[in-house]
Amino acid sequence: MTERKLPPALLALEDGTTWRGYAFGALVETTGEVVFNTAMTGYQEVLTDPSYHGQIVVMTAPQIGNVGVNPEDEESHRPWVAGFIVRDLSPIVSNYRAAQSLEQYLAVHGVMGMTGVSTRALVKHIREQGAMRGAMALLPCDVDALVARARASRDMRGADLAREVTCPEPYPWAQGVDAQWYPGSAVPASPAPDSPHIVAYDFGVKRNILRLLASRGCRVTVVPATTPASEVLAMQPDGVFLSNGPGDPAACTYAVEATQQLLGKVPIFGICLGHQILGLALGGRTYKMKFGHRGANQPVKARGRVEVSSHNHGFAVDAASLPAEVEITHVNLNDGCVEGLRALALNAFGVQYHPEASPGPHDALYLFDEFVQAVREHHRQRIGQGAERS
Repeated sequence: MTERKLPPALLALEDGTTWRGYAFGALVETTGEVVFNTAMTGYQEVLTDPSYHGQIVVMTAPQIGNVGVNPEDEESHRPWVAGFIVRDLSPIVSNYRAAQSLEQYLAVHGVMGMTGVSTRALVKHIREQGAMRGAMALLPCDVDALVARARASRDMRGADLAREVTCPEPYPWAQGVDAQWYPGSAVPASPAPDSPHIVAYDFGVKRNILRLLASRGCRVTVVPATTPASEVLAMQPDGVFLSNGPGDPAACTYAVEATQQLLGKVPIFGICLGHQILGLALGGRTYKMKFGHRGANQPVKARGRVEVSSHNHGFAVDAASLPAEVEITHVNLNDGCVEGLRALALNAFGVQYHPEASPGPHDALYLFDEFVQAVREHHRQRIGQGAERS
């Protein structure tokens, strides 16, 4: 990319190693936990997934940016990554849906990118040494000071980041309805008032999760991360969804407490951070992984078959900490970590990965069907009890 005359830049890791490249997007200094993603496609979904808040993401695919950026594929109202590193930034955009180039998009949103980095060597270093904090800056710069800045930046252990990405107040979901706070598209007709009602905790929820719940005929109300269980129950939900999100699940004590108070009262489904919060609420523990799982090609064993799945997590539920009544339903075939759990008696289950297929694959969409089936059953019982009382 030197022929594009991009300014030279440097990534410094907290272990003192440095990685040279060229800056694109916003030409600003930044810090974050440096992690890698192995997906071949879907970089726009990666950028706009709130679960990446506070992280500098390294893409392992050799060329990124060739399909540009379009508003339809955004998973939230803005990119959340602290920085974005690629081997080769595509010099052209070749897709009829593209509204901007990746370079333009990052510049508009104040995100620094780096290209020309030896991502293969960088990813190998992270795999061997573990995810670590980093700092990015334009050259020339004081290298020792940049390393010190990386070491002084926020550690993901103990970081409660759900509060920083959640919605400011409850709202009923429809495509683009978050335009009341954020840019979005027009709001379509609302679901029928007597439809099953799902309350979704927003710890950093992705739009396609909400689309999939609504597309199955449910009313969806999104609530802030710190909403007490009493307020959720007052909304008369037929199910509660615990969303994905960033940071350390053990730091979300308010969410764990609310989930404990909701267990057994309504069906509960958790994804990613929501799955970890559910595990904590059931009496388990969580731990920080060495370098986490991030990508669209992770093999997970479930129900006697292998699902190819999309991941983004740096924490996991400790299998040995779960009580006997909690079943481990999904296991990662790369490292054996817990990818799914279920408390049958409490009508609650969760998965560590992202079944919403944004970006793909589509192997696990059945999980939404199972949750909505439980929600509909609860709805029938609630309506029937109301009819009996009247």
